Amino acid sequence: MLWVGFPLDSLIWTGPGGEPRWYATYPTLRRGFCPDCGTHLVSVADGSAVVMVTGFSLTDQSGIEPLGHSHRENAAPWMHINLAPSPTS
Repeated sequence: MLWVGFPLDSLIWTGPGGEPRWYATYPTLRRGFCPDCGTHLVSVADGSAVVMVTGFSLTDQSGIEPLGHSHRENAAPWMHINLAPSPTS
């Protein structure tokens, strides 16, 4: 799954369905789903300033470069990911 992080206060829902339907899937995590088809679109932890959006639900995916990769020890042996430099460095 490709996740893209955005500042929570900068994300604007522009699609015809509007804002997703939110469900508390863990005590401190909410996930948003498409109100029409039920596709998982977004996750946000309580108190976080960052919202994580599924990358393939974005209309424009240009300029997205991986900065991190979770669970590398569980990746397929043939999978090699080159990470972009950190934007803070």
